[in-house]
Amino acid sequence: MEEKFCLECGEKLVGRIDKKFCNDTCRNAYNNKQVSDSSRLVRRINRILKSNHKILEEMNPKGKTITLKEQLLNRGFNFKYHTNTYTTREGRIYYYCYDLGYSELENNRVILVKSKD
Repeated sequence: MEEKFCLECGEKLVGRIDKKFCNDTCRNAYNNKQVSDSSRLVRRINRILKSNHKILEEMNPKGKTITLKEQLLNRGFNFKYHTNTYTTREGRIYYYCYDLGYSELENNRVILVKSKD
């Protein structure tokens, strides 16, 4: 019979033939490592989206306003991340972070809007 070893720590396994880990600690550590690499990126992006949403919320309390792009950047807004886009019939593109959006205007101005949905 072939000897089996713990997938986490490498210790020799004793007991059931289909056993993969020597104890719960090793099993949890192994599974946490498997999940952490992919979820680290998701957590980072979610933090950016939440931060962007908070900035849009603070700068647009009435639901529609115009500001300078520089003001958003100074507060830490990251234009690279958004949750969805909407294109009007006229071709203007609005980038949304959940329910709050923006569209770039001329002269480094940005219109901030709140979705009615």
